[in-house]
Amino acid sequence: MATRSNAGGSTVPFLFRPVRGGRLLKHALLLGFGLLMLYPLLWMVSSSLKPEEIIFREPGLWPSEVTLENYSEGWTALKHSFGYYLWNSAVITGLSVVANLVACSLAAYAFARLNFPLKKLWFAIMLGSIMLPHHVTVVPQYIVFSNLDWINTIWPLVVPKFLATDAFFIFLMVQFIRTLPRELDEAAAIDGAGYWRVFLQVILPLCMPALATTGIFTFIWTWNDFFSQNLYLTNSDNLTVAVALRQFLDSSGESSWGPMFAMSIVSLGPIFGFFLAGQKYLIRGVATTGLK
Repeated sequence: MATRSNAGGSTVPFLFRPVRGGRLLKHALLLGFGLLMLYPLLWMVSSSLKPEEIIFREPGLWPSEVTLENYSEGWTALKHSFGYYLWNSAVITGLSVVANLVACSLAAYAFARLNFPLKKLWFAIMLGSIMLPHHVTVVPQYIVFSNLDWINTIWPLVVPKFLATDAFFIFLMVQFIRTLPRELDEAAAIDGAGYWRVFLQVILPLCMPALATTGIFTFIWTWNDFFSQNLYLTNSDNLTVAVALRQFLDSSGESSWGPMFAMSIVSLGPIFGFFLAGQKYLIRGVATTGLK
């Protein structure tokens, strides 16, 4: 590092202060942007603790009055307690996560390691389906599920996951599996392992980062999904969290904002918990997927 002499003859690294100042500025900017991104969440937390009549009258983050009535009222405001809708969402989300992990990992292993007729064509079709907007397929899917008498059941939301319909996660796992040395497969084959044993005992344990990434994103997207759940679950006994929160809003102007904000905070708990549990695997998966 270059130095300069001061009056006493000692040397001081003249690059130290500018570099340190640049880092402080960068961290200050990141902190500022982080607080800006968190402001809506902080405002919702603050509003959930305010009496409903002052939520929009006092838009600041610090409430002049604090109450927990919004939480107790919101928990019992609908036909069932809010825990009932949390359970409905947990069932659908849990099944969707398991289905995506099983089906997408099997499809990815086939594309990455096995040889079968028209493999490149099917892979190209799978990639093309990623670019197909979901709303294009809504009407034909609804007709199929209606003919199967699956409307007002969880099957339209869960069964497609078991058929590996999320091409994004298949592609993510394919790219990850391709980074694994083929020598591992060959060594297992020499020991007498077949395709299933190679997949279960060699490939799958090494795919934990990609599996965690798939599980976390499937959990978040399914838990927050409003469109599909509102489309197929019209019976009030089958509502999930995302659809139940909509019941607090009334087009006639009688919306219960305080209870809605309170239950929105409650509904975020499972997402934060699931994300924090798999955070290290998610970061590792994002950092390594697709790299050689």
